[in-house]
Parts: sequence; C-alpha cells; structure tokens
Amino acid sequence: MKKVLRIFILILAGVFLLAWVFSWFAPKASKIEYGVTFSAPYARSLGLDPKQGYLAILDELKPKYVRLSAYWNEVEKIKDEFGFLTDKEDDLHFQISEAAKRKVKIVVAVGRRLPRWPECHDPAWLDGLGSREIENEQLSYVEAVVSKYQEERQIIAWQVENEPFLSTFGICPKLGTSFLDSEIALVKKLDPSRPVIITDSGELSLWVNSGRRGDIFGSTLYRYVYSDIFNRYWTNHIPPIYYRAKAGLLRLLNPGKPVVIMELEAEPWTTKGIISTPIDEQFKTMGMNQFNTILQIARDVGFSPQYLWGAEWWYWMKENNHPEFWDKAKELLKN
Repeated sequence: MKKVLRIFILILAGVFLLAWVFSWFAPKASKIEYGVTFSAPYARSLGLDPKQGYLAILDELKPKYVRLSAYWNEVEKIKDEFGFLTDKEDDLHFQISEAAKRKVKIVVAVGRRLPRWPECHDPAWLDGLGSREIENEQLSYVEAVVSKYQEERQIIAWQVENEPFLSTFGICPKLGTSFLDSEIALVKKLDPSRPVIITDSGELSLWVNSGRRGDIFGSTLYRYVYSDIFNRYWTNHIPPIYYRAKAGLLRLLNPGKPVVIMELEAEPWTTKGIISTPIDEQFKTMGMNQFNTILQIARDVGFSPQYLWGAEWWYWMKENNHPEFWDKAKELLKN
C-alpha cells in the first residue's frame, strides 16, 4: 500500500512539474484588456430593449472589444433574404455600426453554432432539408455576412462557430471537422487580411483539435456552475496553471499562436433562466465575491484580451436595483 501511495505521489508530482514547464511557454500579458459579448436575443429574453441596453454598454461601460454574433435565424429569417443588406435597424447591422462609430474593436462570430443557448440558432426554413443541403445553405449565409462586413475597419477578427468540438452542450448536431475546415477556408478566402478565432471549453477540452485550427485560440473560463451529476451548485477549483499549461503545449505545437479568453464567466449559472430564478439564488453562482474571485483567477491566467460573459445581466441587474455588477464592470473596463 505504501509503495502504491509513493508511486501515486511521484506521478502527481510529475504531472505538476510537466504543467509548470509547459506554462512557461504561455507568457502572461503585461496588461489585461477587457471586452464583452453581447447578444440581442438574450437581452430580449430578459425583457430588455436590446438596442437601449447595447448602447448603454457601449457608452457607459466603454469596452475596448465587443464580440457580436451573426445568428443565422436572425440574419436570414427568410431563405436568401438578409436583413443586414436592407434594414439599418437589423440587430447585427445596428450593433456593428454603433460599435464602429465609437472605435470599439469588433469580433463577429459566424456559423450555425454561436454563443448563447441553444447554441445552434437555426432558421425555421431549414426544416426538411438534408444535411448536405443545410451545409450548402450555411456556407452561403457565412459568405453573405463576411462579404458584407469585410470592409468594416473596426472588425479585428472572425470567429468561426462557437466551441465546435463541445458536442455535449447545446441543442446541436455534431459538427464534422471537414465541414468546419471548409467554413474556415471560406472565411479566409473571402477576407485573408483578418485572423480566424476558434474557441473551445477551457475546462473540458485539451484544445488539441481546436488549437490547431484558425489563427487565434479562444478559451472559456468558468468556476461556478450547477452540476447535473451532483444535483447542486458546484465550485470547481481548477488553478490558473491548468489553463496556462494547456496554452503552453498549444503554443509548442503551434508556435506563436495567440491565446485569449473569449468567454469569462461573469453572470449566474442557472437551470431555469435568469427571469425564473430569484436573485438570492442567482447569487449562489455569481455574487460580488465570486465576481471578484473569477476576475483575479483570469488575471493570474494572464491571457489577453478577456471577453466578459454577462453584460446583458449586469444591465438587467441595474434595472432591478442591483447596480453593483454594472459599476464593477465600468471600473474594470475603463482601465
């Protein structure tokens, strides 16, 4: 028994030593810059006016970066008719235009699987189409978005799909790697001047398949979640070296590839949705202590920029007499 314990301790020490070595290949940023992700459909689900909320985020919080999503079911509600081509009040067109006016750096996410539940945002007219037909339509939609906005100087990158290898989360069919590569190749062909971002789970993936694709790798960082296994709220205690070691290995295999945090948890993890969850229960996974803790962990990880997840919730909380998260974000984003 003692021999087994010694072997276990030696293996554990070896793993930590290897992680420490790999982490040296992921240098920390000298200054962390922050951005936000914004979703108009999510803002609407909170009962907010998405345009009013978005402008408040831009004008009051003043983020340096914003990630926007070209939701397929929003931009092409009718087959071959794209709202951003004809309607200046179209959500995506409005968001890009207003961010550009303020010189905010923009990342536009394109693809079938994009940020926010249910992950895949399919237009209704896809019903009845075969998989090959859907793929062709999807490439046409991606081409339309990139072609329309490739001249917008404030766009700094395209994100293709969202966590494409995390098939266990969301209501989505599994995405084939060959089709993902086709999407990436199409975006690069249409706009060779801008990098492509590929994202993956910071906690549940080793970043092997995702890390070798695209020009920039984007990780998530979550700490406070609800565990379906244990049927309770759960705090994972993953240390910063876990992310840094994976980034170091990724950079060894893909020299010079930038690693950023594209989704930094800054809102509650709920099982029934924000509206149906009492604020006291929301605080179980995102009170001010958790907010400050996860910001510090992300600083220790050291990737930059970091895109905070939850700006719509901060605004909703401010409207519901809890401005502390909004005020904290304002202080953070101004630096």
